[in-house]
Amino acid sequence: MVKNAQSRPGDKIRKGRMGEETAARHLEWKGHRILERNFRADRGEIDLITLDGETLVFVEVKSGFTGAFGAPEDRVDLRKQRRIGRVASAYLASHDPGHRDCRFDVVSIVREAGRTSIRHIIDAFWLETQGDQT
Repeated sequence: MVKNAQSRPGDKIRKGRMGEETAARHLEWKGHRILERNFRADRGEIDLITLDGETLVFVEVKSGFTGAFGAPEDRVDLRKQRRIGRVASAYLASHDPGHRDCRFDVVSIVREAGRTSIRHIIDAFWLETQGDQT
């Protein structure tokens, strides 16, 4: 049986939610406490916001295949990083976490040949906050 190359309208959303659930379970297994899922602000979204000990972690989840277009985490480009940073700033402004340390992580979920691999990239990127208007 040959699969249709085109996906149905809800497939991308469903697969994204499955990846986020897998990432959340993995992070909880590693000791994170999930604070928020799909936090939206400033025309963007952060997939997961967790606490890792005393560190507030903003997590971007990417699912897909590793191949000619690279690994899923490669899709977290500078533009995406800046958008995540703006949403993180909005979260911090509205939730007043005090002087808590923060970081940006990426969780990459790859499902191929019936196997799932998870790659958790801690401190995946840093953002310059002063003068960043993009």
